[in-house]
Amino acid sequence: MKKIIVRLLMALLVLALLAVVAVHFFLDSAIKRAVETIGPDLTKVQVKLDTVNLMLLSGSGKIRGLVIGNPEGYKSPSAISVGTVSVAIQPASLLGDKIIVESINMQAPEVTFETDLRQNNLKKILSNLEEATGGGKAPAQPKEPGTSKKLEVDDFVISGGKIRVVVSTFAGKSATAALPEIHLKALGKGPEGITPAELARQVLLALEKGAAQAAEGAIADLSKGALYLSNEPGKIATNSVDKVTRGIGDLFKKKP
Repeated sequence: MKKIIVRLLMALLVLALLAVVAVHFFLDSAIKRAVETIGPDLTKVQVKLDTVNLMLLSGSGKIRGLVIGNPEGYKSPSAISVGTVSVAIQPASLLGDKIIVESINMQAPEVTFETDLRQNNLKKILSNLEEATGGGKAPAQPKEPGTSKKLEVDDFVISGGKIRVVVSTFAGKSATAALPEIHLKALGKGPEGITPAELARQVLLALEKGAAQAAEGAIADLSKGALYLSNEPGKIATNSVDKVTRGIGDLFKKKP
């Protein structure tokens, strides 16, 4: 009798372990599929993800190989590329209506800030996202697909990033600058939480702002070299200086 009970317990243990493994792989693939399916619908750019590895028991996880493409009209192969994103969640919250994410750490992203001194690629992606979700004003019934699960993100950090600044009006000349650390806290802290699209909007908003600030000096330096592209001296060179100066001012002027 004891042998039967022991065998039954062992069988149940094996089944439980198999169930955990099955859920683990299903959840990982489901997250990857959601990012690569819903992401392009919202941003109107290609979104790719290599792997998702979430440990259900500990709540820790890694997202690797996140690449966000560029909008139509921009020549750089991608806007954002991230090797590793570390995530920590409260495992029990996966069973509820609001998933509680304790921390997200986006490590060493490579951001391309491509501009013609009027618009830039990050702002265009943000505009696409806001258009898809009702203008970013938290409508009563968001337009985004798959909003049954809400989120709370206690801590979101983007650190160690760098920006490649590309100015199309300077014959595609580029420069590199450091991305300032971005630290967002208490996102969706209230009872309603936030949707994944609203989280993406807030992160993109902070990222575009930080990238634009970092790019300002690089663009000013590139503009000096760009003046030598003209073969005619005098008035044309002066006009080039005026245009570049106005362009940089318009691109980075503060909105009310």
